[in-house]
Amino acid sequence: MPTRTARRPARERLLDAAEELFYEHGVAATGVDAVLRRAEVAPATLYAHFAGKDGLVAAYLQRRHERWREAWDAELARCGDVADARVLAVFDALDGFPAEPGSARGCAFLAASVEVVSPEHPAHRWLVEDTRLLVDRLHALSAATGAADPAALAAELLALYDGALAARARRAVTGGALPDLPPVRDLAAAAVARHRGGESGAGG
Repeated sequence: MPTRTARRPARERLLDAAEELFYEHGVAATGVDAVLRRAEVAPATLYAHFAGKDGLVAAYLQRRHERWREAWDAELARCGDVADARVLAVFDALDGFPAEPGSARGCAFLAASVEVVSPEHPAHRWLVEDTRLLVDRLHALSAATGAADPAALAAELLALYDGALAARARRAVTGGALPDLPPVRDLAAAAVARHRGGESGAGG
């Protein structure tokens, strides 16, 4: 658990606590009292900033979404105009994005989507934004590679991305005891080359 000081603003302490607890234990299983204890703030402070637990869940996912987008943007900036590097940057960003130690929940957004099912929930927007960012950006980046079918390539890359996150969860469950697998970035690079050759099947 990160070290906090009294100087850190209460709103940030609440978000830090929410991120740790919601990700580790789930949204439904984490009560407001647990967040308040970890953040060391009074109930009135939470309600002043977020108007309740639902607002806190939304703010937690918004902040995580923005951090992920910034990490991906940074990798894209390093790639310049190299189309293949740009489409693979999502995997470089994922490798550098911090994974919560000891957690078996994989993707925070997919985990939250199991619990936040109502479109009326304020957090639902950020579940949609996460998917939209991945789908739209991967499609645009796939098109830039010269793929014969950019939509098919983007779908395959999204499946590899989700698989990489699932592998994190499996690794946590088994304590790291997984068979050696090819790096997901290598699998993605092979997919890019295959789709540019006009073949979208498993062979190539």
